[in-house]
Amino acid sequence: MNYTEYGKTEKKVSVVGFGGLRFDLSKSNEENAELIKYAYSKGINYFDTAPGYCDDRSEDIFGVAFREMIKEGKLDFIVSTKGKPKVYDTAEKAVNAVKTSLKRLGVPKIHFYHVWCIRKMEHYELCMKKGGQYEGLLKCKEEGLIDHIVFSSHQPGEEVIKVLDENKFEGVTMGINLLNFPYRWKGVTHAYKNEYGVVAMNPLSGGSIPSHEKELAFLTKKVETATQLALRFNISSPEITITLVGFGNNHDIDEACRIADESKPFTKEDINKLRNLLGENMNEICTGCGYCKVCPKGINIPGYMLFFNEKQMFKKSDEEMIQSVYGLEYWNYSMSNKKFAAECVKCGKCEEECTQHLPIIDRLKQIAQWEEKGTNDVTV
Repeated sequence: MNYTEYGKTEKKVSVVGFGGLRFDLSKSNEENAELIKYAYSKGINYFDTAPGYCDDRSEDIFGVAFREMIKEGKLDFIVSTKGKPKVYDTAEKAVNAVKTSLKRLGVPKIHFYHVWCIRKMEHYELCMKKGGQYEGLLKCKEEGLIDHIVFSSHQPGEEVIKVLDENKFEGVTMGINLLNFPYRWKGVTHAYKNEYGVVAMNPLSGGSIPSHEKELAFLTKKVETATQLALRFNISSPEITITLVGFGNNHDIDEACRIADESKPFTKEDINKLRNLLGENMNEICTGCGYCKVCPKGINIPGYMLFFNEKQMFKKSDEEMIQSVYGLEYWNYSMSNKKFAAECVKCGKCEEECTQHLPIIDRLKQIAQWEEKGTNDVTV
């Protein structure tokens, strides 16, 4: 495993990190903890989680693993967790959140604590208000409960730069992958040049890349799969400090570690070639984060937006999308639908929450037309 320094913190971190959002919830906490311990044995030392991940089990799963590792004298792992400014909107709430995470994780301190999910500048301002979350985190830092205050962002690159230039944080975690990197690359390069740590989450675009190996084959040189290329892009870009991967089994850990050991750094020329291949439309895909699941009518917006990726990523025609309404992709995404796209009341709540700032209302309107046409065609 290769290691690098996280910004100016002097923390040595593995270039591959363990993202705690993909545990198999059919398994016990103890069974899932074995995966963490295996990753540690392979050299991964950065472990990222958050309250609420995996039906609020993620921190507890890490806690099982960490307690066992500490008992065995393995103390050189690095812990990252998070708290939202909208949830912990006072210093007191922020302090209590840190203490709760410490108890669940079974560790004496959290090395990197994120102000979680800054999607627009108002969220940053809420965090920084007098008596707010940041003030509480500073207190925790003074008491030795956390080492470094960082943030996770779903903003465009320009807004990431604005937050970094306030000099309140030591690093940033962003959704960066092979398909959407142009959307945030300005922020990535600015952070790198100014010696901030950069953690990349969602390297496989919410599963979209493994699901479309054939369609994305044009990006590879036929010596690797699109999934391998996506991991190599993140892991081997010098601008990215850590690539978080949500592991499901030991083989996935082995593969990521192999790529980390064998890959050569991506150059500016390599980046530009990818940018030209992808084209502008690839910036507008849904990553499946699920934050838009706030519809007052109960419309399954995350499912619909993932379905829309079929058009956005692969330039399918309206006719193809109409046919897809009764195809496998549609039912994979919409099988839990209780309400349909045509029932959208255009309240805008989903767009406010969207981490990619996508035109969700317009896309639902298009999908509603596909659904109507598809239904009519079948009826006839």
